[in-house]
Amino acid sequence: NSRGASSLLKDSIPITEFSASEALEGHDLLRRGFRAVKSELLPSHPLELSEKNFQLNQDKTNFATLRNIQGIHAPLKLQMEFRAVKQVQRFPFLHSSNMALDTLRGNDDCISFEDILNDPSQSEVMGEPHTMMEHKLGLL
Repeated sequence: NSRGASSLLKDSIPITEFSASEALEGHDLLRRGFRAVKSELLPSHPLELSEKNFQLNQDKTNFATLRNIQGIHAPLKLQMEFRAVKQVQRFPFLHSSNMALDTLRGNDDCISFEDILNDPSQSEVMGEPHTMMEHKLGLL
């Protein structure tokens, strides 16, 4: 073997450098669940990133058009309304439909993919309500 024992040791990972407690130390497994490897991967298709940012790009285009037509006050007012509506949420253990935000965007009368086959990551997260509220309020 031309590589020898020293190159085999160089390619291996020493046990002292890897610790399971360090990898999970900053991640609260009981509240957030297991880490998703899929979210850490790069997009597999060139259009995937565009689809993820579709609503943001659509809002930017609408704000630019609104600014050109009505002036700077119109997109600023709409952005303030978006922020106010996004702050109103249901309890952390219940899914929020954000109906007011859909109404502001004009999507309230559209039936989309999420309405029929909802994304599993946005499903209701049922946990212990008291613990989740205390965590949200910073009491835990």
